[in-house]
Amino acid sequence: MGHESQVTGNMSQSLNDLEIYREAMRLGEVVWNLTTAWNFFAKDTIGKPFTRSVDSIAANISEGHGCSHYKENQKFCGSARSSLAESQTWLDKAARRELVDAEQACHLYQDLEALRKRLNAYIKSIGPKSDTHDS
Repeated sequence: MGHESQVTGNMSQSLNDLEIYREAMRLGEVVWNLTTAWNFFAKDTIGKPFTRSVDSIAANISEGHGCSHYKENQKFCGSARSSLAESQTWLDKAARRELVDAEQACHLYQDLEALRKRLNAYIKSIGPKSDTHDS
């Protein structure tokens, strides 16, 4: 990861402060490293869409973060959540087809599930805070 400092140095610091973004980026690298070891057929049929869907999580968080209106940010984070669900499906397929061992699949699924919960909380936090006092 020798290019990491060059790349992150150009990013908005506040985006890199988002734990969900950093975690999505980490999971993208985990899946990349996992799928690049597969044979051509497995990479082509499961590896490519799996990598695309997990990479899309961070990409959508980033795109939403760059929006000027909170509703757009919520929309992109909703897309990130959809990509996360898709990633869980690809992981399940990879495990069922014995491309990922059961223990590794379980850990990765738990990481995705934890990210899903954090992403849901983040989506709820976006936008104006509602007044909890009744008039």
